Amino acid sequence: MARVRCITEMGMGVDVHGKDATKAAKRALSDAIRHSSLGFFRMLGKTANDMFVDVTIGVPDPSGVDTAAVAKELPYGTVTVSAVKGGLEIPAESGGDSIIIANAAVIVSLDNGAA
Repeated sequence: MARVRCITEMGMGVDVHGKDATKAAKRALSDAIRHSSLGFFRMLGKTANDMFVDVTIGVPDPSGVDTAAVAKELPYGTVTVSAVKGGLEIPAESGGDSIIIANAAVIVSLDNGAA
């Protein structure tokens, strides 16, 4: 199977209180796909379920992202989510709270049928 990249989307999400990297990651993914409507599948004889969707989330602490929960945000395709070091953590002026900023890269590919 050879995948052909069809779409690349980027997004940013923020959790302002609570230091919840998963919440920020979900918001980044939502931001990346919110303005997309992929209608080219019929032209290629494919459906939305034929998509391979690879999501990379950048956050300060990748272990804090529930990648399965983030994957559930996408209704179609074979979804993989990985979390890597990135994004930003902005500490509050006082106390232990921080703003977590996540970045998302979403790559949609299709199998071109070649071996």
